[in-house]
This record gives sequence, structure tokens and C-alpha cells, in this order.
Amino acid sequence: MPLEALLTACALAVALWLRPWRMLRLPPAAPGGPAGVSPLVTPLLAVLVLLPWLWALPTLHRMPLQLQWSGACLVVLMLGWPLAIPALVAVGAIACVLSPALGWEQALGAIAWQGVVPATLALGLGAALRRWLGPKPFIYVLGRAFLGTVLCLFVASVLGQWAGHALPGVGNELSLVARWLMAWGDAFVTGMLAAIFVAFKPEWLATWSDRLYLPRPDGR
Repeated sequence: MPLEALLTACALAVALWLRPWRMLRLPPAAPGGPAGVSPLVTPLLAVLVLLPWLWALPTLHRMPLQLQWSGACLVVLMLGWPLAIPALVAVGAIACVLSPALGWEQALGAIAWQGVVPATLALGLGAALRRWLGPKPFIYVLGRAFLGTVLCLFVASVLGQWAGHALPGVGNELSLVARWLMAWGDAFVTGMLAAIFVAFKPEWLATWSDRLYLPRPDGR
């Protein structure tokens, strides 16, 4: 419990220090005019409405294997890490309200190991891929959104299991297999949505830039 609280508090403090709310505003169209509303408001509201139900789902039904959904890597791709961290903290708090069986301690564990840790790993992996392989659309979709999600979620879930957050009713060895398979399910959805957004709604991806990933021949 102290470890989860420390991880969450440190990540939230750094995220708020970066003032992520600035990403939700656009500069005024004319000097002295009112500021516009960023397109990122739409994915932010979608995260706050839909993701808490997915986090609360394991405690809302009875199944031998409680499937745990994260969505943290997709949230980072859409909102960027500074805005994703407070959004994921809010998701955990809302999930706790939706499901009384979740409990604040379990919700804090979900915030840390399903939200903060995979989101931070996704940030580091994305920066490394862009540094080593360059800003290529194929690397963004396949490397960062798909395979990167598998790696980040599995590593985060293994760290959470070592910290004492095991799947209920499942042995440690089988739990690792289950976490590996769940990471692939999360990655399929993340990769699919990232590809769709790149093609049709690039403004919903704070980590995507046509100017960076699809430069014109004249360099503009």
C-alpha cells in the first residue's frame, strides 16, 4: 500500500507541475479573442465515462478469472502523459464509487499498476522508439501502440504481482500466463484504435503530429 501511494503521488505531482490543463485550450484565433477548446476534450471525456466501468468490471461479476482491463497506454497516446496521469487517477476514484466491492485500497492498487506504471512505461518506450527508429507511422502504430502496449502492460502487471496484487483464486504461474494474454487483448484494441485515429481523427492523439510523422517533400 505505501508503494502504490508513493508511485501515484510522485507521478501525479510531476504531471500537475507540467500544467496539463493547458492542453485542453487552443490559442485564440485572433489577438485578444477568446481561447478555443482543444479536440482532446472529447477523448478525455470518453476516458472518464467508459474506462471506470472497465476497471470496476472484475468486482461487478463473479468469474473464475477476473479479467483486468487497463487502457493506460491508449490514454497516453490520446492525452499525453501529463494529462493521462490525473485522468487515470480520476478513473480509479470513479471506479471505486461505481463498485462498492472495489474498495479504496484496491482502487489505489489499480491506479498504480493498471494506470500510472504502464502509462509511464509507455512514455519511456515511445520516446526510445522515436529516438532510435525515428518518427515513422509504422513504428508509431505497430511498435508503440501495439507491441509497446503488450510489453508495458505485462511488465507493469508483473511488478504489481510481485508487490502483492495477485489475481484472486489463481496461482502465480498461471497468473503470469493470464496477465500475458490480457496484455495482448489490451494491445489489440489500443493498436486498432490508434490506427483508426491516425487515419480519421489525428487530432484525438496528443502524441501524433502529421508534421512530424508525415512530412511534406518541401519539409513543411
